[in-house]
Amino acid sequence: MAGDLLRLGAAPGQVRDLYELIMIVRILLMRQNSPEQYALVMRMESHSEERRGNATLWQHYEEKVVKRLIELWQLGDLAEAQQVHEICGILDVNCFEIGQNGAKARTLYPSAFLLAHDCSPNTAHTDDPGTYAILLRTSRRVHEQEALTLSYAYTLQGTLKRRSFMHEGKLFWCQCRRCADPKELGTDCSALACRSCRLGSIRAVQPLEQTADWACDRCQRQVSAQEVEHQLERINNDLEAIDVHDIPGLENFLIRYRDVLRPNHYLLLSAKYSLCQIYGRIEGYLLPQMQPEDIARKERYCREFLAIIDVLEPGLTRLRGLIMYELHAPIMILAQIAIQKGQISAKEFQCRIKEVIKLLQQSRDILKLEPQGSNEHEMGSAAADALIKMGCK
Repeated sequence: MAGDLLRLGAAPGQVRDLYELIMIVRILLMRQNSPEQYALVMRMESHSEERRGNATLWQHYEEKVVKRLIELWQLGDLAEAQQVHEICGILDVNCFEIGQNGAKARTLYPSAFLLAHDCSPNTAHTDDPGTYAILLRTSRRVHEQEALTLSYAYTLQGTLKRRSFMHEGKLFWCQCRRCADPKELGTDCSALACRSCRLGSIRAVQPLEQTADWACDRCQRQVSAQEVEHQLERINNDLEAIDVHDIPGLENFLIRYRDVLRPNHYLLLSAKYSLCQIYGRIEGYLLPQMQPEDIARKERYCREFLAIIDVLEPGLTRLRGLIMYELHAPIMILAQIAIQKGQISAKEFQCRIKEVIKLLQQSRDILKLEPQGSNEHEMGSAAADALIKMGCK
């Protein structure tokens, strides 16, 4: 269907809109054809009253969905406007985005919607590309009576951005431990450098108050949350304007904002994560072509990124597995160079090789949990192959 619409001149955005309408119609038809499934869907939270109070959001769905279905598609006998609005809310609040290697879809699951949100969750999930079933696993040890949680937001976002994103899409203000802590569990992923004293860090004093002022921890200079938001938007736009394969551009971004953002700021971490992935993988920067200082830079970025992920997404999480795999190669290459030049002892060389083995084992164990055919699973297989070549299990 999508291919037919594109051939007829429909824009990709129009195709997405049509699929969204079709999804709503399918749910409405369940009431007649599959009442049990329809009842499962209607158990889900829609936040209809909160949505009605958001004039912009409500009007968007009124024009783009409700009127099109009832007036243009003439489906008024299938549902009233309020029922359509309720299903729109259910989809916004409860849908999971699934898909591998660029192909994405929105899906409802009859039990996964019950999981609570946390910005540092104790579960990880992926989906089976063949059956579209969601695969949920605990990512770390869960204590008795501890709630199972997942994150509705992207880990590499600061508190201001995460809370705003969740309120816009899920209609609640997160109050988890990470959001309540001005230093975000010690990671300091939102801290700005103070332009006044140059030494202090500017943080949200009351992070659960979205519009509260931020302040420097040394000179007490105050900055409005709106000013912080605008500044971060400008910096984020600069980052997004850089091609993801532009190593000099990303390196220049880190230099330009190192005196504006604190080292662990999520925008700097985002640039470092891109560099972790493309150093050693694109022409001109393949590992055999790279200078030792460039390889050492990749190692440093990987270690800095991993230290944050170990706090925010510990355990069997995809990001940890990916970055561990990226980290093993620079450690090994630099160890080989150092032992050949007599810069380290045989004992130190063995210590570094043991670290490489541990990184490969952990990345293999994590990434092999991802669906077969996914890029992550292929990387897990590569880690397993590397261990075999090293004579390890």
